[in-house]
Amino acid sequence: MLASEEYLPIGSVVLLKDGLKKAMVIGIMQSRKNNEEVMEEYDYIGVVYPEGFMNLETMLLFNHDQINDIVFKGYENPERKVFVDFIDKVIKKSGSL
Repeated sequence: MLASEEYLPIGSVVLLKDGLKKAMVIGIMQSRKNNEEVMEEYDYIGVVYPEGFMNLETMLLFNHDQINDIVFKGYENPERKVFVDFIDKVIKKSGSL
């Protein structure tokens, strides 16, 4: 898991390693259950760029270390800073970092 300030902002466009198409970040700190009902955690959830959301099967779960290139860094403002600070408090409280 990344430190809260390391997460890319929503709207960032990245090229994943061995990727042919770009992906746009639409969420951070995602999780899902695998076939064995074990919870897997991911840094990001994204959609193919420029197409965007088409259906649930085309959504991408990936980690920061799978990013080859940051093509565009998403919008940052004071609202995002408040959100990142909140995430940081939650992470510290849970003892994840």
